[in-house]
Amino acid sequence: MPASTPFDRDRAWALLNEHTQSLSLLKHALAVETCVRAYGEREADALALDIDARAALLEQYSATALLHDFDYEKHPSREEHPFVGVAILAEQGWPEEIRTAILGHAEYSGVPRVTHLAKTLFACDELAGFLTACSLVKPTKSIHDVEAAGVKKKMKDKAFARGVNRDDIVTGAAELGVPLEDHITFCIVAMQKNAEALGLQGIQPGEIPSA
Repeated sequence: MPASTPFDRDRAWALLNEHTQSLSLLKHALAVETCVRAYGEREADALALDIDARAALLEQYSATALLHDFDYEKHPSREEHPFVGVAILAEQGWPEEIRTAILGHAEYSGVPRVTHLAKTLFACDELAGFLTACSLVKPTKSIHDVEAAGVKKKMKDKAFARGVNRDDIVTGAAELGVPLEDHITFCIVAMQKNAEALGLQGIQPGEIPSA
């Protein structure tokens, strides 16, 4: 296994926790990371990367996803987020590709999404949040009970998870060149594999659901 770089997932997670106390924001970062990293694995396979290059790519994808909203709790306005965070990352020497991808995940930044990393972050951000919401309204509160068809139906319900931008989900899938239903299914499967860490493994038999 290659040695960790100064700008790896562990450092990203530490920085996120330094600036974020909200459990829901931390869980969102993990959900986005789960989806983005899964696409990173697919990209690494497509590029036939060797072990070291693959590991480096996955660290980059994970770090980008974890850091995309790390300034949001303290700087939630459109005037500040994600610009304040990216400035901090620049001061610390984080790679330009990561910083550019983070800028690009906010449509209003005007920064184009050119790299696969940038397109993936944008495509997974709103969808990961929406899939979490879809899970939590299930009686079981489990991502394992979420299906693409139901998600697409929920997307048409403007009263449900109204803070999620549906247009970003659709645009993101298109930019990745993945059919919307395939994109939704891909992210569901990724989140199912990491359900416990995301708190979406569901209510266990005999367990009393919390209020």
